[in-house]
Amino acid sequence: MPMPPEDRYHETPLPLPESAFLAGPSADEEWPPLGHPAPSRHLARYPAPSPHPAKALVVAGLLFAATLASTFLAGMGADLFWWLDNPLGPPRWLGDPRVPLERRLANGATFSSALMLILLCHELGHYIQARRYRIPASLPFFIPMPISPFGTMGAVIVQAAGYADRKAMFDIAISGPLAGLLVALPVAWWGVQQAEVMEIPANVAVMQYGDPLIIKAMVRVVHGPLPPNHDVVLNPLLFAGWVGIFLTGLNLLPVSQLDGGHIMYGLLGRRAHRIAWGVLAAGGIYMLVTGDQSYGLIFVLLLLLGVRHPPTTNDRVPLGAGRVLLGWFTMALFLVCFTLRPLTIHVPQQQPRPAPRPAGQPELLVSMPGAAKWERTG
Repeated sequence: MPMPPEDRYHETPLPLPESAFLAGPSADEEWPPLGHPAPSRHLARYPAPSPHPAKALVVAGLLFAATLASTFLAGMGADLFWWLDNPLGPPRWLGDPRVPLERRLANGATFSSALMLILLCHELGHYIQARRYRIPASLPFFIPMPISPFGTMGAVIVQAAGYADRKAMFDIAISGPLAGLLVALPVAWWGVQQAEVMEIPANVAVMQYGDPLIIKAMVRVVHGPLPPNHDVVLNPLLFAGWVGIFLTGLNLLPVSQLDGGHIMYGLLGRRAHRIAWGVLAAGGIYMLVTGDQSYGLIFVLLLLLGVRHPPTTNDRVPLGAGRVLLGWFTMALFLVCFTLRPLTIHVPQQQPRPAPRPAGQPELLVSMPGAAKWERTG
């Protein structure tokens, strides 16, 4: 029986804003319901009010400028909370005052430009594919984070729901990490070539960033096996590459709305939630056993976002052998881009108190050139 014209499903996508949505199942429901066919490509879309495009452009521009500034300060080594550790010490709003200002400015510009380029390429990978499939998507919204040592938490684009089928969603999701890594890997390689190898001083508190496997491989190729208690000293390019690779690995977690979650859903369909639950369970066990809470906040956010991936407009669209191989290759990149402990603080070892010196015995002064060099390059 034909439906009235006003009740028909739309045969072509409506030009709706990013806030449009497609009603989907709850976390406890099977999709599609038993006895019902899979969703077709032409489903009803529900319009919702959206801000004026000019307003969104202004917001995107302001966030880009703010993130550019926050990453610039991070590259300078700015410490906004220096007064908590040493209220009477010199201000560190613009980095360590013992380092020449020209050098701090150069470090900030190098780190900021390299990292912003990596993030921009990642988001443009998503955006260009969304435009290719004629799916409404916003410009990248960068996320400034002045209190973070990175200066940013990455960037996002907002995509309209109810438009992408399985193949479109897969292509949009996979393009971001691959495009970002095409820039992050050369930046990290360049930084490793310029990096110095130095002994970690035992009597100085040092922040040490955990290297993903891909950076460990680069260090081994360039510098060979490192002696015990040695590491490479971060420079602006290496740090930018490290952040880009780390954020890519984090985004490839096969959970819900992350890029890895979209890719895994494209590969496995509804079975992808089993992988997501397994990853979250392993992460929870790791944090309980080791006491390492580096990913505690991210763990909670992923649970709040939901573990099950919503269905696409057509889950039956085949990916083809090429996309399947590329998808599993990209998911394997998670293993070489991720690190369990992104940041470790080495606390100075307690030195035994020296025995009283007999009267008239000269005092022995020991210089530590390694510690001084670490101070200068920090």
